[in-house]
Amino acid sequence: MLGPAEHALCLIGLVVLVLVCAPAQTAERRAPLTPVPSTDVKLTDRFWAPRLEIDRTVTLPHNLRMCEETGRIANFEIAAGLRQGQFEGIYFNDSDVYKVVEGAAYLLALHPDPKRDETLDALIAKIAAAQQPDGYLNSYFTLVEPNNRWKEPHKHELYCAGHLIEAGVAHYRATGKRSLLEVAIRVADNIDHVFGDDRLIGVPEHEETELALVKLYEATGEERYLKLAQWFIDQRGHGGPEYAQDHIPVREQTEVVGHAVRAMYLYCGVADIARQTGEEALLGMLDRVWADLTQHKLYVTGGIGPSSHNEGFTTAYDLPNDTSYAETCAGIGLALWSHRMALLHGRRECADVLEQVLYNGMISGVSLSGDRFFYVNPLASRGNHHRAPWFGCACCPPNVLRIIPQVGGMVYATSPEGVWVNLYAGSQASVKLETGKVELIQETDYPWFGAVKLTVNPGRPRAFGINLRIPGWCEGATARVNEQSVDSTPGDNGYLRLHREWQQGDVIRLNLPMPPQRVAANPGVAADVGRVALRRGPVVYCLEAADNGRSVRDLALPREARIEARLDSGLLGGVMVLHARGVRRAPVDWEGVLYQPVAEDQPTTLTAVPYYAWDNRAPGEMTVWIPECPALADLKLPRTVAQDGEPAASFVHDDLRAINDGIAPRGSGDLSVPRFTWWDHKGGTEWVSLSFAEPQRISCAEVYWFDDGPNGGCRVPQSWEVQWLDGSEWRPVTGASSYRVAKDTFNRVTFDPVETKGIRLVAQLPEGMSGGVLEWRLPQ
Repeated sequence: MLGPAEHALCLIGLVVLVLVCAPAQTAERRAPLTPVPSTDVKLTDRFWAPRLEIDRTVTLPHNLRMCEETGRIANFEIAAGLRQGQFEGIYFNDSDVYKVVEGAAYLLALHPDPKRDETLDALIAKIAAAQQPDGYLNSYFTLVEPNNRWKEPHKHELYCAGHLIEAGVAHYRATGKRSLLEVAIRVADNIDHVFGDDRLIGVPEHEETELALVKLYEATGEERYLKLAQWFIDQRGHGGPEYAQDHIPVREQTEVVGHAVRAMYLYCGVADIARQTGEEALLGMLDRVWADLTQHKLYVTGGIGPSSHNEGFTTAYDLPNDTSYAETCAGIGLALWSHRMALLHGRRECADVLEQVLYNGMISGVSLSGDRFFYVNPLASRGNHHRAPWFGCACCPPNVLRIIPQVGGMVYATSPEGVWVNLYAGSQASVKLETGKVELIQETDYPWFGAVKLTVNPGRPRAFGINLRIPGWCEGATARVNEQSVDSTPGDNGYLRLHREWQQGDVIRLNLPMPPQRVAANPGVAADVGRVALRRGPVVYCLEAADNGRSVRDLALPREARIEARLDSGLLGGVMVLHARGVRRAPVDWEGVLYQPVAEDQPTTLTAVPYYAWDNRAPGEMTVWIPECPALADLKLPRTVAQDGEPAASFVHDDLRAINDGIAPRGSGDLSVPRFTWWDHKGGTEWVSLSFAEPQRISCAEVYWFDDGPNGGCRVPQSWEVQWLDGSEWRPVTGASSYRVAKDTFNRVTFDPVETKGIRLVAQLPEGMSGGVLEWRLPQ
């Protein structure tokens, strides 16, 4: 539980929820750290190792299959003249194939597989065959707009080229083969030939090329590529859109703005250039923008970009939950950027954000099965948000594929002084120091337990430092070396530095206490006022309907409630579950009532599961931020038999389950609650029904119509009636009272009782208008 000091900080406006700040500005910056590559780190834990295996055996084949089925691979074959056909899909679909190749290369480096290697070679051959004689490669422009090369900056030519270059470098490093690297080199040379001060002036409208060119420079040693990356950075900010971070020069930027994925890729590229050049102006810009992001615009899950309007950033503290966009690709971009910031600064704050997004808002983007994906990652749901096997714009699935194998390369880093442990994960690592190799064996059940055992095998006695990150969420960390307690106070950079002459088999034992914590948001975050999130260690939790009696939006967690943690090895692949005594807000019907006695809220046990694992079971409500007072929880209507029915409709738009979710609308035009509509069917006869497992006795129906007039396209119906299922036939009820069609109220009709397993509403829509239902009740 947060103590008084932390709550006080909340009240004066600091962002306690993420516990991060800008890296310190110092006169002398520490030399950048060098990451230990993933090929030198074998993950052996029960958290990341299984995900890596699923990535290899499920996510990769799934992505390859979907690229085949959607014509993405065929586009290259057609562009190469290997087959007949037309371009399929969106103009940047090439990039999805490149990301799949990149992910496959990382996996191949970690798990050699001759058959997978052969498959990759065949795919690379198709890509290479589509390359033009001058090095240009883009299947869309080759097939659709051959005369418009480099004339349409919004069509992602440079973005696609960047992902090709990344794939080429990854494949070369993984296999030693130059087949795709040579393609990438020719693409980069073509770009270098086209763009320049005395040639075409322009910038990547969707950043990616900048970081890719630095990678190509590092792989080849050709400085032209680094200079070209710098040139693209220097050209930004001459009247371009804020959406693409092109509104002011890069070195003058102070806020994170625009499209979130583009921003992350830009800052990755800038960080890579700053790493190579040490330019203080670029480093200063990165620190300023980092501070703005982490202090004002970062979700507690590590998600970024709250708005669907621009797939990106808005204003400080604008962090809505139900409508949060938080694209999976943006979370991946933040992981890549925060890792770079951690290497640049060697500070805990940066690695804390890396950990925050990795364990929460990034892996939430893929199902536990590895073959279903979130494009966006809201922090609350009415039960209508689910993963999908693929998307028309399919940037996220292959991005997930390529990030998982990179996690091992984020665990350790080195400097002339020694080893840095940035993340905790069971692993075996071969670390190259200036004095020789050191083997590190890390044993831990992180993130469920904070005990970490690190065995140091230097081969021969050697003196060097080992720097252990003490996470910002942790209080009371302790460490021992060979069972001898050591001073566990971290330095100003948040790392515990242990420097000594290490012997073969020396053991460090680090204990990071992980009590469940209530986390408050800055009061400026209006969506979270009076609410708390639950966190234990690096993992953020949520309430999901599957564990909490079919609904969670009407639950509250009193401040005095004790929170307990219990490992459930059979749930969601094995997770730590949090339990607490909470209350469920009493359902109340206020229809036609001005005052009534206060209803007694119902005590109940709240069960919270890791946010990343939600929507892997039955669909239902979810929320991260939990009210501390029942009055802030959703008001549900008293239960009727309607909530036991399975809905169906003549046509479905919006959320079919909204018709019987028990949520009380504030009016017929209430857009804050789930709704069902027949949009855009207009003027005809439509129906919506409920079916029951057992016959029900029904004699009354109440329906709250959706009407978003005067500007929307839905109205209350012209007329309606209730029908019941008699065997296999639908019949109108008899003895019906009047069928009202009023707005902003429940329209109640009574009729002769029927015993039936099905009931339906049949509505005649107004001419030229559609309609819908906010709530349907069947009082006894």
